[in-house]
Amino acid sequence: EEKFEIGVAKTSFKANSKALAELEGDGMAKAIYRKDTGEILGVWIIGLHAADLIHEASNAVANGMSIAELKFCVHAHPTLSEVLDELFKHAEVDRPAEVKPKTVAKTVATKA
Repeated sequence: EEKFEIGVAKTSFKANSKALAELEGDGMAKAIYRKDTGEILGVWIIGLHAADLIHEASNAVANGMSIAELKFCVHAHPTLSEVLDELFKHAEVDRPAEVKPKTVAKTVATKA
């Protein structure tokens, strides 16, 4: 049995200018993650275009991205995606994972 502490981050659509402009400030987003590694265990979104917004979180989980990595993603303003930006920035990881830039492998042609 693995023992680890979980963290919970929450944010509201009430602080999102796009949601307020649409008169839809009643939504919220919540993330559950491992506090030691930042691994995302689950994300819930309730509100305007939640079905569109959840894709960012599901892609992050599928690609093994941590909360620490997601804090550096760019979200345009004013958009509803800023709700996720705020969510990830509210998460507190005990030992932040070292975030390294992704490298692209070079293919070298050799003579056979």
